[in-house]
Amino acid sequence: MSYQHQSLMRGKWKKLTFLEQMANVGSEIERAILWKQKGNHDYSRQAFFRALELLDFTLDDRKNLKRLKELCRLREALVDYFDGSNQFSSSDKLWHNYFFAFNWAAQLKRKKVNQGESIDL
Repeated sequence: MSYQHQSLMRGKWKKLTFLEQMANVGSEIERAILWKQKGNHDYSRQAFFRALELLDFTLDDRKNLKRLKELCRLREALVDYFDGSNQFSSSDKLWHNYFFAFNWAAQLKRKKVNQGESIDL
């Protein structure tokens, strides 16, 4: 299998926090949505597949075992939205709102850590 994110596949991904992992998945989903809105379905599809690859890395990370059910449902809903019949009635706005929280929390944590503060998220 050919991976788009070679360095992440080799273990770097597992060093990221769950929030950072999900923020990165969300970035690829945002790219997929933006390319879809611009009418470039090839780039949108590529970004979607990169998001799935990152989500699969997240599923394989043992620290996320407690979140396995949510992550599997997330993967199912993303595939349904981008490559299925959208039976769950997802929307671009729904995905933006879902991933925004992870992005915000990861940035907040990074800012606090850079300032030398301890934070539990």
